[in-house]
Amino acid sequence: MFEVVQEAGGGYCAECPTDNIFTAGDTWQQLRQNPLEAAAAFYFYQPRRERVRLRLIRDEIFSVA
Repeated sequence: MFEVVQEAGGGYCAECPTDNIFTAGDTWQQLRQNPLEAAAAFYFYQPRRERVRLRLIRDEIFSVA
């Protein structure tokens, strides 16, 4: 599973905390492909993963007056 954070300046960063795999993308569509490639490179000598889970983490601050 990759935890995804949207950067303030645009784009997305993704991290797989259990395997220390990091990747990024300028758009959500680009980010959806990058973790597959990053996992394939990390697990080069193992069978390729066909699915990757992305978990978008989003913080929101709002007033409740």
